[in-house]
Amino acid sequence: MSMPFDSLSLDAWLSHLEQLHPSAIDMGLERVVRVRDALGLKPDFSVLLVGGTNGKGSVCTMLSSILCAAGYKVGTYTSPHLLHYQERVAINLRPASDADIVASFQAIENARGDTSLTYFEFGTLAAMQQFMAAGVDVAVMEVGLGGRLDAVNAFEPVASAVVNVGLDHQSFLGDTREAIGHEKAGIYRQGKIALCADPEPPATLIAEAQRIGAHLQLIGQDFGFEKQAEGQQWTWWNKAGVRRHALPFPALRGQYQLGNAAVVLALLDAVKDVLPVGIGDIKRGLLEVELAARFQVLPGRPAVVLDVGHNPHAAKVLRANLDNMGFYSSTHAVLGMMADKDIAGVVALLADRIDVWHLAAPQLPRAATPTQLAEIVGKLAPLAKINIYENVALAFASACKLADESDRILAFGSFYTVAEVMATRER
Repeated sequence: MSMPFDSLSLDAWLSHLEQLHPSAIDMGLERVVRVRDALGLKPDFSVLLVGGTNGKGSVCTMLSSILCAAGYKVGTYTSPHLLHYQERVAINLRPASDADIVASFQAIENARGDTSLTYFEFGTLAAMQQFMAAGVDVAVMEVGLGGRLDAVNAFEPVASAVVNVGLDHQSFLGDTREAIGHEKAGIYRQGKIALCADPEPPATLIAEAQRIGAHLQLIGQDFGFEKQAEGQQWTWWNKAGVRRHALPFPALRGQYQLGNAAVVLALLDAVKDVLPVGIGDIKRGLLEVELAARFQVLPGRPAVVLDVGHNPHAAKVLRANLDNMGFYSSTHAVLGMMADKDIAGVVALLADRIDVWHLAAPQLPRAATPTQLAEIVGKLAPLAKINIYENVALAFASACKLADESDRILAFGSFYTVAEVMATRER
């Protein structure tokens, strides 16, 4: 039964939510829809859903940045957070306050009755309540896991996008891109524009979009991008003949961000009748966008790179981005990953780019141990130096001590690993 929690702090609430449901992940919409209806959460503003294995956080943030530049009041819901829970719920790119989130949690607790909700489901409902209370013009919502049965799919989108389809969370979504593609296509809707920015979309995603009567648009066929000769600008195009020239590169680093930006502009084109934006808004939004730990290079020497990539698809992109950084004498890697991830697949793609490995476990029960990581790294990078540590903070401190000014340090493998590195820099 629900109980009064009027005096709880946000941290206390989050501890409560972690223990509320028998399992951390429980795929299905029945429970969240029941509580949604009890709360009367029926938004009268536009909702945009963004899914995908990687890149969806970047797409959501770029989209919100442009919409804010155009003068709209924008709610943005992303996950997971890095340092503070409030990062997940933003109004005009500013995190919600502790007090506002706590008030939403209390309202959900009072409304849910005997219905048990997961941590993510609770947070998703709280985000929508915040957006409705703030009177936003549009909500940009990132899918947490999959799509079809994810809590954000309890809300009706005016358009949806799947950024890409890779292998991750296989125990929940299936072991093949075809199975995962079907799950991700679950955020598409009949009669609505459905975007896919994967250059090789699974047949199941295409088939599901066709089955439900969604208006599927594919990158490279229906929309896309071209780099301009001088390399400092790019052009967006679509099959209808629209071309947007002289666009600035997004402020987020990495060549792959052009693909993300292309799907952002395709989403904006899909909703141009209800949320029109000008070319100046697009340029300003791309130039001003900020998102931590997506190939984020921190100032100073040695160079420190933060990247939350944690699957082979992300590791392939990370490898290319590292190659584009220029010459460094040595690369030190601070690596921590969850035990259920494809650790060998990630390490194999980066083994010949890393000279010294600093291995540690993020402070989570499902993290791989440093010894487990060392066994995998040792097989795939037999010539590299390998060090193991009790925690991520010690691993990062050691990397900073051992690296010369001409070296670089890469912290990657998990949101939690990067968060613990960021926390050490805050102290």
